[in-house]
Amino acid sequence: MTTTTDSPTTAFEDILYEVDGPTAVITMNRPARYNAFRGRTVEELIRAFRAAWADRSVQAVILTGAGEKAFCTGGDVKQRAETGDYGPTESGMFEIGYLHKLIRDIPKPVIAAVNGLAIGGGHVLHVLCDLSIASSTARFGQSGPKVGSFDAGFGSAYLARVVGEKRAREIWYLCRQYDAATAERWGLVNAVVEPERLLDEAKAWAAEIAEKSPTALRFLKQSFNADTDHQAGLSNMAMSALDLFVASPEGAEGAAAFAEKRQPEFNRYVQTH
Repeated sequence: MTTTTDSPTTAFEDILYEVDGPTAVITMNRPARYNAFRGRTVEELIRAFRAAWADRSVQAVILTGAGEKAFCTGGDVKQRAETGDYGPTESGMFEIGYLHKLIRDIPKPVIAAVNGLAIGGGHVLHVLCDLSIASSTARFGQSGPKVGSFDAGFGSAYLARVVGEKRAREIWYLCRQYDAATAERWGLVNAVVEPERLLDEAKAWAAEIAEKSPTALRFLKQSFNADTDHQAGLSNMAMSALDLFVASPEGAEGAAAFAEKRQPEFNRYVQTH
């Protein structure tokens, strides 16, 4: 195994990046926060995906999480409760929408190796990957309406293409967690393996991909994406709406309740018109 030393991928704090043969492995590395992402995490993920795009030796990318408990549990709600945002970044922006677009646009298949909880924004990340392989201990679901957040772009519209309208609405409206067997039955993941085999299985799939024509795969990925690219406009609008919503009293109540480990009091925000 070789670890890249190129400047775009040095000095990472929140993620790990390594190249193993034809595969780039990007690991979200905040296990103490269940690999929830802050602004810095998103910025580093963007740098890693761009490095994988530029590296001619890389023909597939694996996205996974550190530890056994979580793939990713979405935006760091504790950070949001503490500071009102997702923390400082070099660019001054929280570029989660750009990360979503980058996962779709990189002309190499992206495999999510889901090692634990894929919840909220972490669930969106795995859905956006081309393929998903899950540990038998993985769990999937949304949490946005429970914590004063939502993804009304790719995270909902594209999810409906993957599992169907009824299932997607169930996932978002009820905020339940689903086991790996259910996720496979619904078509939310491609395969389920035992935890100790997860990364090896993902690398085996990546190795099979690496035997194929990279130009053919590039055209195929762009063809699959073409059917849902119009959802990018919805995603941009949704991110703008989310910026306003998380700063509202209702959004703040969700984050505060999560940080204080209590039930949020949303009743006062029911719309009557």
